[in-house]
Amino acid sequence: MSPLVIAYGALLLGIVSEVIGSSLLPETQQFTKLGPAAAAIASFIVALFFLSHALKLIPLGLACAIWCGVGMVLTTLVSIQVYRSPLDLPAILGIILIICGVVVINVFSKTVAH
Repeated sequence: MSPLVIAYGALLLGIVSEVIGSSLLPETQQFTKLGPAAAAIASFIVALFFLSHALKLIPLGLACAIWCGVGMVLTTLVSIQVYRSPLDLPAILGIILIICGVVVINVFSKTVAH
């Protein structure tokens, strides 16, 4: 398997771990509930572990752009599904722009390691 595929796989695992940690934050009740707080912290540690592995081949700026864009979209989807948080039109348009930005960076930027 290509090292770049492994790096992007590590980035994906990092993003998923970060989304899990972020999604657990409301359950911590400002870190007063030990179980959810420990799970959230553990998820963030796992996320940073995988991000550090992804950075072996993916430039920092690109990895962070993907991390932030995909992480925000996935966290928003979890928030809608789990916490029933509504989205208005500006929020939806903003999410679409974030997705477009990540696609543009990955498809057209010379920064991307292919």
